[in-house]
Amino acid sequence: MTALRDTATMTESDDIGALLGADGPFARELPNFAPRAAQQAMARAVQHAMAECETLIAEAGTGTGKTYAYLVPAMLSGERVIVSTGTKALQDQLFFRDVPKVRSVLGARVKVALLKGRANYLCLYRLDQTVREGSGFDRNQATQLAAIRAWSARTRRGDRMELAEVPEDSPLWLRVTSTPENCLGVECPFYDDCHVIAARREAQEADLVVVNHHLLFADLALKQEGFGEILPGAQAFILDEAHQIPELAGQFFSQSISARQLTELAQDALAECAGVTGAIGLLLEPIEALQEAVRKLRLRLESLPARGAFHDLLKGDGVPPALRDLGELLAALTDVLASQAERSRGFMNVHDRAAGLSERLDRITEEHSEQDVRWYELFPRGFALHATPLDLAAPLRAMRERTHAAWIHTSATLSVAGHFDHFARQLGLDDPQALSLESPFDYARQALCYIPEKLPDPAARDYTDRVIDAAMPVLEASDGRAFLLFTSHRALRRAAELLADRVPWPLFVQGSAPRHQLLEEFRASGHGVLLGAASFWEGVDVAGEALSVVVIDKLPFAAPDDPVLQARLEALEQMGVNPFMGWQVPSAVIALKQGAGRLIRDVHDRGVLVLCDPRLTSKGYGKLFLASLPPMPRTRELAQVRRFFDEHQSCGAVQS
Repeated sequence: MTALRDTATMTESDDIGALLGADGPFARELPNFAPRAAQQAMARAVQHAMAECETLIAEAGTGTGKTYAYLVPAMLSGERVIVSTGTKALQDQLFFRDVPKVRSVLGARVKVALLKGRANYLCLYRLDQTVREGSGFDRNQATQLAAIRAWSARTRRGDRMELAEVPEDSPLWLRVTSTPENCLGVECPFYDDCHVIAARREAQEADLVVVNHHLLFADLALKQEGFGEILPGAQAFILDEAHQIPELAGQFFSQSISARQLTELAQDALAECAGVTGAIGLLLEPIEALQEAVRKLRLRLESLPARGAFHDLLKGDGVPPALRDLGELLAALTDVLASQAERSRGFMNVHDRAAGLSERLDRITEEHSEQDVRWYELFPRGFALHATPLDLAAPLRAMRERTHAAWIHTSATLSVAGHFDHFARQLGLDDPQALSLESPFDYARQALCYIPEKLPDPAARDYTDRVIDAAMPVLEASDGRAFLLFTSHRALRRAAELLADRVPWPLFVQGSAPRHQLLEEFRASGHGVLLGAASFWEGVDVAGEALSVVVIDKLPFAAPDDPVLQARLEALEQMGVNPFMGWQVPSAVIALKQGAGRLIRDVHDRGVLVLCDPRLTSKGYGKLFLASLPPMPRTRELAQVRRFFDEHQSCGAVQS
C-alpha cells in the first residue's frame, strides 16, 4: 500500500489545493470558509488518482472538509464522475447544498444529476391503479393518498423526499412506487411521463451523477433494475462513507428470495386477471396454493431462531417437505402464467418474475457451493432465504476492473491504528494509494475520554444497569445533552426503563418516533438524552451544545449469531489467520470510531466520550481500539469529568 502522507508539501503554481487555500476563490466567496491543509492535500490526491486511473483510500478525520476535497477535482476533471454516498439523506445534502456551492465558486459548467433507486420515485401507473381500487383505506391512508395525488400534479422529479406530509414508512408508498418486477417498461401507458425514466435520462447525460451505494451496487453488480447499465462510461467513482461498502456488497452479491416477493407475485398475478377474460379460472387455484405454501412454510419456521445457517433451517420439523412443496407450487404457477404471457404485458411481466424466483429458490435450496454461505432470516410474518459469497474481494475486484475507471474510497473511519489492511482486504484492493488525514479539531482541548472503573464483564446479567449507574454522574455534570449508544436493542430497552424515572431531562428513545424526528426534537430540547442503537452510531450530526456527552456501552463486535460472519471466520481460520484479531477486532474498531465520531462535529464543540467496556483496559486488544480513536486525553476519574464541564461553564457559553 503506497502512502501519500507527504502530498501536503506540493506547491505548484497550478496546484488544485491552492483553490481551497487562503487566497483561493472559496476563501473569498464563502462566509466562514476555513482553509485546511488536510483538505488541500486530499484534493491533490483525488486529482492525481483520477488523472492516473488509480485506486485511492483516503481517510479524512471529522472536520477535514472531504466533500469539497473530492468535488473540486471532480468538477474540474472534464471527465464523467459518479459520486456515491452512504444514505439518501447525504445524497440530498450533496446535491442540493454542496454541489451547487462548489459549482458556483468554480464557475464550472458541469451538468449534474441526482439519481436514486426506483422505489424513491412516484409511479404514475401504480398511483392510477391504487386510486381506481379506491376501497380498503382507513381515514389516515385516504388522507395520505389525496396528498400524493395533489403532489403528483405539481412535482417535476417525483421524488418521495419532496412530500414530507406522508411518512417515509407509510405502507401507501409501496402501492404507488414500482419495483423492477412490476414495472411495465415501454408498455406502460404513462411511460412518456415516467419519473424513473426521466431521472435516468438526466443521469446518462450528466457529467457528475450523485447516487447512493445501494443504487451503485444494484447497477454495477446485478443490473437488477431491468434497464441495463444506467451509469455507463464513468471515468471515476468516488465512494463517500466507504466504510459501509463491505456490508452492502454482501447484500448485492447475494442470491435471495423472500416471502414478501412471493406474496407480491401472487397478488400481482391475481390483479392482472381482472383485465383478461377467462384468466381467473386458470390462475386462482395455483395462486391460492402458492400463498398457502408460503404461509405453511412460515409456520414451520416458527420455532427457529430469528436467523441462522441453512442447515439449521433444514433440521426444523417438517421444513424440507414444506420447502419442496413451495418449489413445486411456484414452478406450477410459472407454467400456467407461461400460457397467459402473450395475452398482456402484465402477464408477461409476472411470468418472468415467477420464472426468476423459481430458479433462485432452486439454486438456494439445492445447490451448495463452497464459495457461498446459505442462511435464512425470519420476520414477524415472513422469511428470506439467502446465498451470500464467502469472499467479496473477488467479485468487487472484477466489478472495478470492468469499469476501467479511478476508484476513490473516503470516510472518517477506514483505518485500524493507522493501518488500512483490513478495509483493503475486504474490498480486494491490491496496493492502493493510501492517504491518512487527521481532523483539524483540537481534541486535546475540546474532548475528554472517560473510562469508568469497576464495571463488570459485559456478559454480566446486570451489565446495562451498571452502565447506567456509571453514566448518571456524567449526565448530571453535563446537565443532560447526551447520546447513549448501545450495541443491542435489548440493552437499549433496559436503559430506557432505568432512566425513565431517574432523569429530569427529556428522554428520546430510538423506535418511539422516526429517526429524523427524534434528532430534531433532541436538538430543540437543549438538554435531552437520546438512546440509540445501530443506525444512531453513524451519519448523525449534532453540532453545538445540544450534544456534549456520548456514552458507548460495549465494544461493537458483530452479533455472534450472524451465519455469514461465522462462515467467514471459519474460512480465515482454515487459511491460518486468527479470525478474532484478523477480522472481528478491526471491524469493531471501525464501528467504535463511527460511534465516537458523533461527539465533536465542529471547532467549537466540547464534550466527553464515555467508554464503558472494561475490556479496553483489561484485554491486550483494547490498546488497538484506544490507538484508533482521536487523540483526546483519557481519565478514569469522575472528578476530572466534572472539572471538564465546570471549566466550560466558567468560561461562559461556547459558540455554536
